Amino acid sequence: MCNHHNNRHGSALEHGEAHTKDHQRWSRRNFIRNLGMIGGGSMLLGNSAVSALGASPLSMALNGAEGDRVLVLIRLKGGNDGLNTIIPLFDYDTYANLRPNIRIPENDLITLTDEFAIPSSLQALEPLWNEGAMRVVNSVGYPDQNLSHFRSTDIWSSGSDADVVDSSGWLGRYLTDLYPTYLTNPPAVPPAIQIGGFGSLTFNDLDRNSLAVSVSDPRQLEEIAENGQLYDLNNLPECLYGDQLGYLRSVANSTFQYAEVISDAADAGRNAVEYPRHGLANSLATVARLIKGNLGTKLYMVTLDGFDTHARQDTTHPQLMMQLAGAIQSFYTDLAAAGWADKVLAMTFSEFGRRVQQNASRGTDHGAAAPLMLFGGEINGSTIQGQRPNLSDLDGAGNLKFDTDFRQVYATILENWLCVDSSTVNQVMGQNFQRLNLGFQCGVTTSTFQAELASIQHYVAQNSRDAYTIHYQLPNTASVRIQVFSVMGQEVALLKNTRQHSGKYEVSFIPSQYRLPSGQYFYRITADEAVLSGGMQVVR
Repeated sequence: MCNHHNNRHGSALEHGEAHTKDHQRWSRRNFIRNLGMIGGGSMLLGNSAVSALGASPLSMALNGAEGDRVLVLIRLKGGNDGLNTIIPLFDYDTYANLRPNIRIPENDLITLTDEFAIPSSLQALEPLWNEGAMRVVNSVGYPDQNLSHFRSTDIWSSGSDADVVDSSGWLGRYLTDLYPTYLTNPPAVPPAIQIGGFGSLTFNDLDRNSLAVSVSDPRQLEEIAENGQLYDLNNLPECLYGDQLGYLRSVANSTFQYAEVISDAADAGRNAVEYPRHGLANSLATVARLIKGNLGTKLYMVTLDGFDTHARQDTTHPQLMMQLAGAIQSFYTDLAAAGWADKVLAMTFSEFGRRVQQNASRGTDHGAAAPLMLFGGEINGSTIQGQRPNLSDLDGAGNLKFDTDFRQVYATILENWLCVDSSTVNQVMGQNFQRLNLGFQCGVTTSTFQAELASIQHYVAQNSRDAYTIHYQLPNTASVRIQVFSVMGQEVALLKNTRQHSGKYEVSFIPSQYRLPSGQYFYRITADEAVLSGGMQVVR
């Protein structure tokens, strides 16, 4: 007999009828997903779940790429307030007037540049900034920002336009065509792992099924592998119940497939530092163990929840920032102890920012554009790039306007960090998004510099307000290309493109010759396979 059950999950009115309905829909969807009946396709065996993803053309490209680079996505769930994360010193008075109760006081700021600061709650990130291992991209969003948690999360997960409802994820779209029998015949090593944080379409196929398997932690995976059994997928009732049962059994089969390899990696990897005691830190500690245990997985996603700060943000948000900074600082200290810090890139993201002006509950309502942060030893210089948030030029709802499309960041990381072929990246993203200069290049690492060219000494000197000289030294003969880029990754000048012998060189850059406005620019020196870059602040 086949039965169909409808589950209802309601909540009290909190911040208006529309906001409450959005949360109700979000909660119902996550509840059903976590049962493994639709969308999320997860079987929970504890409080925090580890999801292993199957292979796709993208994951095959990742696994086939040279090197052992890893990407860790840190999801700030609920809509992080960007203005209280990266504080606009250049317009602090406007910022403070719009936020009289929740602004970060000037004596509680850590200055990063002349224009931006972070709150003291993020102090644990200061060493990464000073080491040149932190980058901020300002004003990130997408056209026609949707202010619903549910919908905006889907847009970030699928990579779709705001007016396109796409139930498939940017990774999941490739699973069906390449591995139609993934659930019964998964690859030996999971190409990606997610710890907790459901409610994402990222891994959904075209039929709205997520090909992710969820268990609680690596230790329990070992127990499942030792005591469990595989389930029959053939003799099932031909009805809805049979479909659901078959799906859940397939999910369980994949769990068994990955149990032993993940458990072995977790046992082989050891944390070299003591992490703070909270959810995000625990998740990153697990990721560090798996990386150091040589699991071979290149994609990870972890989640820090609680950023829907409609009320009492002045107390809630600093606590979240402290958790975020402490977890990231411990993570990279741990990785550095085993020589992994230069091989791991971490990126924070959230479904939207917050309203510029505080509300009556000492909080902020759903907003639009916000900054995201990147961390890693190969970033090649800390900087803040992208258009400055304009607190006086807001959209009709009082929100910051976006300048950088989040899909540009995705595409750049895929191509320049994970070394996925450009045409494959365009397929994954659905169109050709302009790449950015985020400070790293495909296949170029510090060890590559040392092995191939020993060292490339470089620096830029400002000779006047409108003239710069880039100095560099080549230890060997090499084909040299020197370019200048805007913060959006657009090439604005080609200064050198020739073959040069070993020795010291310099090249001039005069912004007025290219009619360039004031702002941040970056130069890139490519010498054979080695790449180095630096920044220039152009003042006109």
